[in-house]
Amino acid sequence: MSEFKYQTPHMPLVPGKPLYALKVGDWKFQKPVVDSSKCSKCGLCWLHCPTQTINEVDTHYDVDLDWCKGCGICADECPVGAIAMVAL
Repeated sequence: MSEFKYQTPHMPLVPGKPLYALKVGDWKFQKPVVDSSKCSKCGLCWLHCPTQTINEVDTHYDVDLDWCKGCGICADECPVGAIAMVAL
């Protein structure tokens, strides 16, 4: 990965840190909460997540909130309603 070499008003330059080290999870106003007892492990949430922040764990899929932008696509795509979007 290349170093973050320029600064924008929305992403200040962080000396010595590559772009991928800047977490974007603080941008969201809502977060997905997974009910593991409802999850059927179909993987549709993982497939449709635009930031690929959903990971498979033993019994269900879970969201890495450090990188999740809170878009809600995973909740919309879940066929069993295992993901709820909760306001922060």
